[in-house]
Amino acid sequence: MHTENQVLGLTKLGRYIHTYLTEDPESQAENYSELETVIRKSQMENPWFTIESQKFALEEWAGLLTEGTLRHWLEGYTVSKTPKKVGLILAGNIPLVGFHDVISVILSNHIPLIKLSSKDRHMIPFLLGKWNEFTDGGIRYEMVEKLESFDAVIATGSNNTARYLEYYFKNHLSIIRKNRTSVAVLKGDETNEELQLLAEDIFHYFGLGCRNVTRLFIPKDFLIDRLFENFLNFSDIINHHKYANNYDYNRAVYLLNQDQFWDNNFVMLKEDEKLFSPLSVINFSRYESLDEVKEFLAEHSEDIQCVVAKDELGLDSVPLGEAQHPGLNTYADNVDTMKFLEVL
Repeated sequence: MHTENQVLGLTKLGRYIHTYLTEDPESQAENYSELETVIRKSQMENPWFTIESQKFALEEWAGLLTEGTLRHWLEGYTVSKTPKKVGLILAGNIPLVGFHDVISVILSNHIPLIKLSSKDRHMIPFLLGKWNEFTDGGIRYEMVEKLESFDAVIATGSNNTARYLEYYFKNHLSIIRKNRTSVAVLKGDETNEELQLLAEDIFHYFGLGCRNVTRLFIPKDFLIDRLFENFLNFSDIINHHKYANNYDYNRAVYLLNQDQFWDNNFVMLKEDEKLFSPLSVINFSRYESLDEVKEFLAEHSEDIQCVVAKDELGLDSVPLGEAQHPGLNTYADNVDTMKFLEVL
């Protein structure tokens, strides 16, 4: 079962990360040189994992790995009496995206067999090593190149990959995750501050996460200029060469096709019903009735990770600016991982 030692070890890990992020850098050289190395190595291997993006992800985890937060999360679950081996095929679209699955398996009294994404090979093993150190060897896990001899599997991939995974693991208990994205619904009376919060939901991690907003619903008389004005805090995103390449490519395609789009030199808005948009592009549509929006959301619920909107719209949504701050009880594809694990 998850022991006091494991929970307290995770709490120590949270404090370790918090101290690294808040202490004077000159005083960190000795205690945090390993973590600095991991961050820089991750950025070198995957340019999308900028130092800023990795620190943003670490800051989120530092806030979650507190004793009170962990105990509140775990109190609703029972742990398995017999440890099983759970294969984990992790995604690598944003930093530490698979860490929640890893700690869920360990705290459920199972052993994760972790197949890392080639895009995120360093941070999760480092944090697991630290957690193990803080528990005096009190956690069990294995890093693997190929899944073998497992009892269940949790895998994340594209829609095409998911079809293959579903077939390959058809005889095993499994959670197979597919592509998802997020949407935002504006009421029309949002303040500039609220629209700036929306920008955080869109641009953090360059828009690569399933919780990044790629589709907007705006009232029919809403001024597009208001969005561009309040997105300016993220204008530096265009200085990232891989993002800029996507922006230049998509802009060229729209110009060649004579498509209508709105542009502020670092992101484009395109009136399009599609849920998924290319990187550097946000699709939007105008609505007259909220019922139209609700109907769309219901039809595409399998493809939507979260809806960002004001509470008064009654859309089972998260507040503006909160999409990139999920809690421990927020599960990918809205499938309760811990419930799945406790019955193995």
